[in-house]
Amino acid sequence: MKTLSILGSTGSIGTQALKVVRELNRAGRTQFRVAVLAAHHNVELLEEQAREFFPEAVAVYDLAAAADLRIRLRDMDVKVLEGIDGLCEAAAWEGVDITLNSVVGMVGLRPTLAAIKARKTLALANKETLVAGGALVMEAAKQNGVDILPVDSEHSAIFQCLQGNNKGELRRILLTASGGPFFGRAREELENVTLEQALAHPNWSMGAKVSIDSATMMNKGLEVMEARWLFDVLPDKIQVVVHRESIVHSMVEYDDRSVIAQLGVPDMCLPIQYALTYPERLPSLVGELDLFAVQSLSFYTPDLSAFPCLDIAIRALKRGGLAPAAVNGANEEAVSAFLQGRLGFMQIPELCARAMERQPDQPANSVEDVLEADIAAREFVKSVLSA
Repeated sequence: MKTLSILGSTGSIGTQALKVVRELNRAGRTQFRVAVLAAHHNVELLEEQAREFFPEAVAVYDLAAAADLRIRLRDMDVKVLEGIDGLCEAAAWEGVDITLNSVVGMVGLRPTLAAIKARKTLALANKETLVAGGALVMEAAKQNGVDILPVDSEHSAIFQCLQGNNKGELRRILLTASGGPFFGRAREELENVTLEQALAHPNWSMGAKVSIDSATMMNKGLEVMEARWLFDVLPDKIQVVVHRESIVHSMVEYDDRSVIAQLGVPDMCLPIQYALTYPERLPSLVGELDLFAVQSLSFYTPDLSAFPCLDIAIRALKRGGLAPAAVNGANEEAVSAFLQGRLGFMQIPELCARAMERQPDQPANSVEDVLEADIAAREFVKSVLSA
């Protein structure tokens, strides 16, 4: 029996995680108990999940939504937590074996650190945790003896390809990218893309923010930052490869030039299940990969002119300090504005680059430093939008 706390349970990763739990429990292979569920504000779905899984606690980041949920669940013996403190309590809930952090955005940083401090195994799908606070998070994990299991399909693939091998013999990581909905378009063709076009990912079903990040390729830049910290490799050892079919989820190359890849159908249930059942491999609800139907796999160099967000993220990583936090904060604010129709698509990388340039060179010595850089970048984007 494994006991879970699922942060972001109403989002794309969270709902798929519950799908995996439901299927594995039904099959009787590994029994999971969901002790805690947490969401930002979707109390309708959170109530449904609570009535299905009977958790000990539920957490809601939005205070008004938390008050609403208390009323909805007044007939249940469940504790309702609220705000960032509630998310942190949910992450560190006593008796939990694995905390899955799949919330979107910088709000995930403090709960990640809370889970690590409480010595929970951490299944991590919150990119911003490592993007903005990578050094702090990995040091905390080391000090507390906590395993961080990647949930992103690419990082799960890398993690799997490293199993049973000497990481000291790693030559480079080949991080695959789908290229998003605008692969092959020139920069000038992207100036007037619509929200509907940007959300139409060809291979994956994701939330709105992650879908836009994929369209700009900022998502891949953030994943480069994650890989740097998760696998303790320098940025120059990480190469992004555009792979349109999303069948090869990533690869590693060793010193002898052997390349090991992890393949599978594009379905997030597979990396989620591997993180929850690691080191076991159990029968999955994911479909079989039919290579005869796939027939061919293609690989391309990313176009940094058309998709400058990738280059900006890599430059921020190499610069270090608080530059990644500034880029991430600016990107979150700019993507939010684009989703609201207040900003053009190609203004997203422009504002991210300007926010990075404004960030002074200083180390990320504390969570407070990271959060201050994040806030400063967001305020800069807001000031440009209101000018």
